[in-house]
Amino acid sequence: MTPSQRNSPPEDRPVAALLAPDIVAMLDESPADLATETEEIHPADLADVAELLDRPKLSAFLAALGPSRAADVLEYLDDEIRTEFLESVTPREAAELVSEMTPDDRADALEEIDEEHADEILAEIPTEEREEIERLLSYEPDTAGGLMTTDFVSVSADMTVESALENVRAVARSGKKEAMHNIYTTDAQGRIAGVMSLRELLAAPAGAKIGDIAWTEVVSVSPSADREEVARVISNYDLVAVPVVSESGHAMGVITVDDVIDAIQEEQTEDVQKFGGLQALDEPYMQISLFSMIKKRGGWLSILLVSEMLTTTVMQHFTDEISRVVVLGLFIPLVMSSGGNSGSQATSLITRAMALREVELPDWWRVIARELPTGIMLGIVLGVIGMARIAAWQWMFEHHIALGYSYNIKTAAGVYVPGTWRLVAMTVGGSLVGIVTFGSLAGSMLPFALKKVGFDPASASAPLVATLVDVTGLSIYFLVALLVLHGWLS
Repeated sequence: MTPSQRNSPPEDRPVAALLAPDIVAMLDESPADLATETEEIHPADLADVAELLDRPKLSAFLAALGPSRAADVLEYLDDEIRTEFLESVTPREAAELVSEMTPDDRADALEEIDEEHADEILAEIPTEEREEIERLLSYEPDTAGGLMTTDFVSVSADMTVESALENVRAVARSGKKEAMHNIYTTDAQGRIAGVMSLRELLAAPAGAKIGDIAWTEVVSVSPSADREEVARVISNYDLVAVPVVSESGHAMGVITVDDVIDAIQEEQTEDVQKFGGLQALDEPYMQISLFSMIKKRGGWLSILLVSEMLTTTVMQHFTDEISRVVVLGLFIPLVMSSGGNSGSQATSLITRAMALREVELPDWWRVIARELPTGIMLGIVLGVIGMARIAAWQWMFEHHIALGYSYNIKTAAGVYVPGTWRLVAMTVGGSLVGIVTFGSLAGSMLPFALKKVGFDPASASAPLVATLVDVTGLSIYFLVALLVLHGWLS
């Protein structure tokens, strides 16, 4: 199921809508048959059904499935519903279900639960599993350590193919290993030495040693690696799983591609929200509380409002010029929006390039070398368009087409002066070149500045860039006006 489908309401998922009535009827009439009748249904589809049920029905549904199957369903269940359910049952009942989940999903489930209740559940879990969960919980959720599962298959490099196959079969029959895609080999000290796919193991010649046929170039990540780094490694090397290796070279766990897809979706959602000028939401849009929504959005809006007040300060400084040449005020929205748009474009490009590792901090001067001519050329293009619009406007005025207002450059005298529109056109055109160039440079450098001081480059939101360019753009506009129209303003 795609992320968009899982984020849609359960009733909008066709499989859930189809199965729910029959499952509810079975719960009422013959709950003992539910596990057998649904054994061929994917746990994700059963989770969709579970999300449609009320609390008593949900408890009865999971109980009828049995601990192992119920644990599979819980792994796909909406985080909020799963948390509410685990907090509503006794610690012993919750521990029985959590123990059947894969290690990484156990940690994720307990991390969402109230700390006191989570401790009670952990106390009911066997010591070895409890220690494993606590190790996983010690890592930040958005790091490789927080994403990894400790369920993976490893064999000694000295084993023969036959012995390794026996080990893998035994592991598969136990049903307790999640990452069966790759087989990792270890040396005498237990350090990771090689990797091979299950297909390569099955195709290996009889009698051969595992160490002779496994790939020795193992791509791995450290437990502290950010989830973006993990996603980049898996993408670059076309992997289905990547091992997490300690400084000593020992395999600590494995991150599977399905967990990376979830992490990528969360990362992109967070970046898009930040780029829109708000703090990243930690809950789905339809589930977040009104207070939290206001808190997440209000902070940035307040900062941007205060920043935009600087434009008022700039306009106050040029009040006399505006009063003498009112037509200048007509083009303020045009020049300000053009600068903000060019800055937002540049910020979007550089932020994404940084996320993909196409651009690093030392590349800032190369970015300037590209954005400077780009900004100048774009400014010239927009300037020509703006001047053409003013020329067309003037032509219509001179041919007595009713415009609804006068286009006199000096309103104090109320006298039309032929040819003065050219000065206004030169002002607008020249301003656009400067403003668009500055917007491109400012927008491209802001992500570098934020990353340099330790902030997420995605925080260089479009509204922030637009606000920055608005203030400087307005100054550029009036300074160009002073230079071009100095004769009329004197």
